[in-house]
Amino acid sequence: MKLAYSPASPFARKIRIAAMELGLFDRIEFIVPIKAIPVTENEEYARNVSPLRKIPALILDSGQVIVDSYVIAEYLDELGGGKLIPASGPAKWQAKTEHSILQGMLDALLLCRYERMLRPKELLWTGWADDQFKRAWDGLARYEAHPDVLTRPLDIVQIGIVCVLGYLDFRFPDCGWRKTFPKLDSFHEKMMQRDSVKSTVPPPA
Repeated sequence: MKLAYSPASPFARKIRIAAMELGLFDRIEFIVPIKAIPVTENEEYARNVSPLRKIPALILDSGQVIVDSYVIAEYLDELGGGKLIPASGPAKWQAKTEHSILQGMLDALLLCRYERMLRPKELLWTGWADDQFKRAWDGLARYEAHPDVLTRPLDIVQIGIVCVLGYLDFRFPDCGWRKTFPKLDSFHEKMMQRDSVKSTVPPPA
C-alpha cells in the first residue's frame, strides 16, 4: 500500500498513528505528492488519486484508492483486527459521531489558518477566522468536560484528539490550550509516551 501524505497534515498523522498501533506501518509506503496544497493545480494527482486533491489518500496494491482519513482508518482497522473502532452497536455510532466532531474541529482550524496566513491581507475576514477557531475551542471544552473519553483504551477518538492538540501546537502555539484545558493537557502528555504519537509530531513550523 501507498499513503499520499504530508508530515504537517493532522489528518495524515491520524493514519500514521493508527497504522503503527495496528502493526501495519511497515506495510505502507509513504509518499509526499507534489503541490497537494490550496489554490495550486496538480493535474496528475487529481486524475490518478483524487479530484479533490486532498491528503491523505491510500492507494492499494490493486490500484484502488481510498480517501478520507476516517475511511482509511476504518480500512486499516479492519485489516489490523478491529482494535480502534467498535464493530457494531451504540459504541460504533458514538465513536463515529465523536470522530466527526474532531474532524470538524480540524477542518475549522485549517480554514482559520488559511484565512489568516494565505488569504491576501486586504481580503482577510477576521470575524470568520475567529469563528472557525472558536468552533475548535468549543470542541476542546466539550472533551475537557467529558474526561471519560480520555481514560478508556486507545481508540480512533483518542487518536483524533491527539491530532487536534498536536495541530494547535504546530500552527497555533500561543493559543494557551494547556492552561485552559488541564485534563486534555494531562491526556496529551500521557499519549506522548507512545511511540506512535511521539514519532509523528509535525516538523517545526
